[in-house]
Amino acid sequence: MTTVSGRTEGSAGGSPEGAPRLRRDMGRVSLLFAGVGSIIGSGWLFGALNAAKVAGPASIFSWAIAAVMILLIGLCFAELGTMFPVSGGVVRFPHLSFGSFASYTMGWITWVAAATVAPIEVEGALQYATRWAHFTDHHASGAYTLTGLGYAVAVVAMAFFVALNYFGIRWFARVNNVLVWWKLGIILLVIAAFLITAFHGHNFTASQYGGFAPGGAKGVFTAISTAGITFSFLGFRQAVELAGETDNPRRNVPFAIIGSVLLTAVIYIMLEVAFLGSVPGHDLASSGGWLNLEFADDFGPLAAIASAIGLGWLAYLLYADAVISPADTGLIYTTVTARISYAMARNGNAPQVLASTTRRGAPLVSLVVTFVLGLVVFLPFPSWQQLVGFITSATVLSFGSGPLVLAAMRRQIPDHERPFKVPGGDLIPFLGLYSANLIVYWAGWNTNWKLFATIGIGFVLLVVLELAARGTSPQLDWKAGATWTLPWLGGLALTSWAGDYDGGRGWIGLGWGFVVNLALAAAVYLLALRCRLPEHRVRDHIEQATAEASNEAV
Repeated sequence: MTTVSGRTEGSAGGSPEGAPRLRRDMGRVSLLFAGVGSIIGSGWLFGALNAAKVAGPASIFSWAIAAVMILLIGLCFAELGTMFPVSGGVVRFPHLSFGSFASYTMGWITWVAAATVAPIEVEGALQYATRWAHFTDHHASGAYTLTGLGYAVAVVAMAFFVALNYFGIRWFARVNNVLVWWKLGIILLVIAAFLITAFHGHNFTASQYGGFAPGGAKGVFTAISTAGITFSFLGFRQAVELAGETDNPRRNVPFAIIGSVLLTAVIYIMLEVAFLGSVPGHDLASSGGWLNLEFADDFGPLAAIASAIGLGWLAYLLYADAVISPADTGLIYTTVTARISYAMARNGNAPQVLASTTRRGAPLVSLVVTFVLGLVVFLPFPSWQQLVGFITSATVLSFGSGPLVLAAMRRQIPDHERPFKVPGGDLIPFLGLYSANLIVYWAGWNTNWKLFATIGIGFVLLVVLELAARGTSPQLDWKAGATWTLPWLGGLALTSWAGDYDGGRGWIGLGWGFVVNLALAAAVYLLALRCRLPEHRVRDHIEQATAEASNEAV
């Protein structure tokens, strides 16, 4: 039986007939909760404060805009995920329409993005836990960075994620369902308690605090990328990544993607409103307004506010949840990161040993690689605040290929069954790509140069893999893949460098940023459609992927 890369199922490192494979143990609620559980991680614990410090009360609009942008991207993946319910879909979809170079490039970006989420969740938990031990130090920049003790505990936490995943997806689903109910309960309790106990309407408009939008329109858009807002929505991807492990993909995948984004969007907006109204006036006054907001124990902002308004019991619950919520998301992303490297190996873009699974159906080698990378990430990014922008840009950039694949497939295989079809022709795919461009652009050059340097490292590794393969690797399909990926990545790097967000040259102002990124999106969209693989190649890839999905099901 063939794989996506065209290798036989008995090839080295693969899963031969009769060997363990990924299991289809996740039902409708489990898949939805995988998304919700991943979305509600450390982001909600820090996002409300960070957004308020960038945009003030207008941060409410930041959350709403981000939800719409992510939903535009998510809808594209909902259609693709039901057409091809295979694990690691974000990586594998570009392979179907554009070949190996595109799938390698997107796969590398996706893997790096996913692999850095578990470390940031550990950092978020340890920052809140600083109340009990010296896990982090406060720096003048406002960031809380790991201490020696913090590093040691972080290593143990990462090892725990790997160990639990070793027992397979069935145990993961059982644990996650319980934790998601806990997280939903806590966040709703915080919203209700803040609104009822200490809600000050004048916080939203008082001129002495900077008014409703002290950061202006630029602050609203900057917060989307840098305050942890987009980061807080990125977990919708789990329904795509785990599509090969759910019992009814055509029903469960769209339900999980759309449901997780809409549900958490309402919760996040309500939380931001509750937070803004509950900040004590003396803290706002002493800070000089929203943009410089500081208060005692702000290493755990929500718990600190709860204590300040006399809800000590809620503060203790929040400190406990600050360990549970990030731990659950870290667990999910450890699962997903291993399955991305699994998917890359099945595509032929990574060593085949990464595709091997245990008798329990867990990709053990991929889990170990994920663990090691997580430890490395702690060194250049020792704090939640330093890592969140990088993850946001990398993840959204990896999502940007989804709208292009969807647009291409509607032309390559127009008669293929689509259990869920996004309406509006090219409108939503194009807006999804445009949204991805803007979110990356708003993150600023100081964040994005690190991302593009990491992508460069990925291309160096590709050369090494090609040399080591000695002509046995899959056809790269340079024309179909490089023709649009390289101009896209280069254009984003150039506009970020020339923009006026966080370290850019300032040559492209707020309004022109929308125009330039619109033009870039249009150019990349047209290039991708013009250079897509021919229909017969796509159908060959689909046949291989379909066979693989069937082979994965047990």
